Amino acid sequence: MANIINAIINLVREPQFRLREYATGRNRANNMGESLEEYIKDLFADTVNENNEQIRTEKISSTFSYLGNQNNPPDMILKQGDAIEVKKIELPNSSLALNSSYPKAKLFSSNPMLKKACRECDGGNWIEKDMIYSVGVVDNDKLTALCFVYGDDYCATQDVYEQIKMYIKKGITQIEDVEFSETKELGRVNKVDPLGITYLRIRGMWGIENPFTVFNYIYTRNPNCSFNFMAIINDEKFNSLENKSDLFSSAEKNNSLVINDIKIKDPNNPAKLKNAKLITFLYSEE
Repeated sequence: MANIINAIINLVREPQFRLREYATGRNRANNMGESLEEYIKDLFADTVNENNEQIRTEKISSTFSYLGNQNNPPDMILKQGDAIEVKKIELPNSSLALNSSYPKAKLFSSNPMLKKACRECDGGNWIEKDMIYSVGVVDNDKLTALCFVYGDDYCATQDVYEQIKMYIKKGITQIEDVEFSETKELGRVNKVDPLGITYLRIRGMWGIENPFTVFNYIYTRNPNCSFNFMAIINDEKFNSLENKSDLFSSAEKNNSLVINDIKIKDPNNPAKLKNAKLITFLYSEE
């Protein structure tokens, strides 16, 4: 089954950074966010240079068990594998807008925001999946940087976010002389006006610093290169990947692909360090 190592190897072997040309030539997307998502699909499915759309569709179908959209996270799930969320930013230090969803260290099938089709993928017998955040920096139509990072190396566990959400929700409902109703959001105030016909929805708008900023203590982008790639994989996950030897072989053949042993801060306790691999790739257009 395809995994993060397949995507990294395909990226190194077939770099494609002009997203507009890449997407237009294949008639696959209408904007750069969609183009980035299609490129990520192709990296995992090994279809970057596949021009036959029927063959590409079949390969993508055999690679992924679920494909979502902006309103139905995650963006994709590998068959019997990880979930993937793709985010596009336009400035190197921009934060990620997560809107009503807080960051996910893992994807749980019990998440009420998941569609039935998502819960039923892979036979519907999964409880949790590892989450890959794929973040691309896109300048006009050019992909200048890309990173892959696992959620449990990047953000805290679900209870941290749920706790603050519940505190806020409880505090709102204790406001006197305001009529509330049950909602999946932070709150809903009914009968705001004298006629009782206006209501107010109170929603959370979550955001998180992008991985290049979060991990600046172990990685710095090279401004002299036209493209920078970074992936961080904790050792427990890395050692579970059966094809990790293929990555080391690729690094031996390409000096621009480097694998280093590092230590990263545990998102739930920064005093604790986790062993991990930092995988980097630099590319300069001639």
